[in-house]
Amino acid sequence: MAGTAVDAELGRALDALARRRPLLLASDYDGVLARLRDDPAAAVPEPGVGDLLSRLAAVGGVTVALVSGRGVDDLRTTSGFRGPFRWIGSHGAEFDGPITGEPAARRDALADALAPLVAAVPGARLEVKPASVAVHVRTVADPVVADRLLAEVAAGPGADPALTAKPGKAVLELAVTDADKGSAVTRLAAELGAAGVLYLGDDVTDEDVFRVLPDPAVTVKVGGGPTAARHRVDDLTGVHAVLERLVTKLAG
Repeated sequence: MAGTAVDAELGRALDALARRRPLLLASDYDGVLARLRDDPAAAVPEPGVGDLLSRLAAVGGVTVALVSGRGVDDLRTTSGFRGPFRWIGSHGAEFDGPITGEPAARRDALADALAPLVAAVPGARLEVKPASVAVHVRTVADPVVADRLLAEVAAGPGADPALTAKPGKAVLELAVTDADKGSAVTRLAAELGAAGVLYLGDDVTDEDVFRVLPDPAVTVKVGGGPTAARHRVDDLTGVHAVLERLVTKLAG
């Protein structure tokens, strides 16, 4: 796919979706609405995306949801989005509120166990989220060293059967709950009584959504690689085209 157009098959699916109510439009953030950055705090939205999402959310019977591995507070701050959106963070663990109590204590203990492993590898970074701890290796200079660290994490603290491993692009995230994006989006769709659902995602954890949403849901993979999504766009320009097409159809 080139330029700002969507292909004919995806276009027909979006046009049909726009006629359904209630309608849930859900999307991952990093790699979909914002470019991936070495520093996650620098992952600001692509130009115009916030306006498109706000216009979609203003349509009667339409709910726009942001679904992320980030914590909700982090997602709100980094995106800067303002609007009547639904916010799902920590891969679905933050659905009705923050993580507290025993799961939070297990998260902190996990962070303590991972800290010396990460500190020993220049460029590696430890991120403590509300329901998980992530080891990032995007800025590790030697890819062999990066892969070795992720393997060490997986075989060490990550081998605890009480944890849920969520591998991604140059990251291994270990969650203290078994929540995933698929169960969260399915739950939200049921809560809304949604007659139509769109989901946009680019990473391994988004496959949990692609696999569970049945027809006539429109699932869109952003970028290359194997996927269970029914449609694909090449990049964030394609995401913009999808959102623009929906804005046009819903405004009509």
